[in-house]
Amino acid sequence: MSVSDQVLVRQLAIEPYTPTWEKMQDFTDTRDENTRDEIWLLQHEPVFTQGQAGKAEHLLATGDIPVVQVDRGGQVTYHGPGQLIVYLMINLRRRKLGVREMVDIMERTLVDLLADYGIDAYAKPDAPGVYVGNAKIASLGLRVRRGCSFHGLALNLNMDMEPFLRINPCGYAGMPMTQLSELTEMPELKDLMQKLVDHLVGKIGYTHVSHSDVLE
Repeated sequence: MSVSDQVLVRQLAIEPYTPTWEKMQDFTDTRDENTRDEIWLLQHEPVFTQGQAGKAEHLLATGDIPVVQVDRGGQVTYHGPGQLIVYLMINLRRRKLGVREMVDIMERTLVDLLADYGIDAYAKPDAPGVYVGNAKIASLGLRVRRGCSFHGLALNLNMDMEPFLRINPCGYAGMPMTQLSELTEMPELKDLMQKLVDHLVGKIGYTHVSHSDVLE
C-alpha cells in the first residue's frame, strides 16, 4: 500500500495552543516523502490567534485571553473549549492538490457534516469559512510549506461565545457567530468526529485510516 493512500487520525483532548502549533511546524519541517499524512482533532484552551495578515484594530478588548501571532493565513479568531479543531498535515504535492482545492474540501466537508444534522450551511467565495444564515459557524486557515499543509479548521460546537465579541472575527466588524448547539440538539462528540473524518477522508481520497490518541 502506498504511503499516499494512508492517513493517521489523532483524536486528542483539550490542548494548549502554542505547544501544539510548534508540533505542527516540527512535523511539517521534518517530514519526507515517506511520511504518512496526519489529521489532528482536538480542542484548545482559550486563545486568540492572529494570522499573518492580522491587523491590530481587529483586537477590540482581549482581556485575560492571550493573543498568539501565528503563521497561517487570515485575520484574528478565537479558540476555546467546545470548539472542534481539525489540523490537516497533508502532503498536497503528493496528492496533487492545490491550496484552493484543499480549502474547497474543508468547506464541503463541513457543509456535508452539518447537513447530516439537518443544518443548511454554505461557503462564501469571497470569505473563507462556513456559514448558517448570516452567521459564521466555522473558520478556516491554512499554511503551506514545502508543498505540505498545516493548520486547518475550527467548528463551533458548544462553547462560550462571549470572547468573539472581543474581536472582529476574521477581520469583519460585527460578524455574527453561531454554533451547533444553537441550531440543533448536540450529538455525541465521538459520533460527530467520526462523521467529519469520514467526509474528509473520502473527499481527499485516502483508502487506509489508522487512529491514535497520542501526540508525540
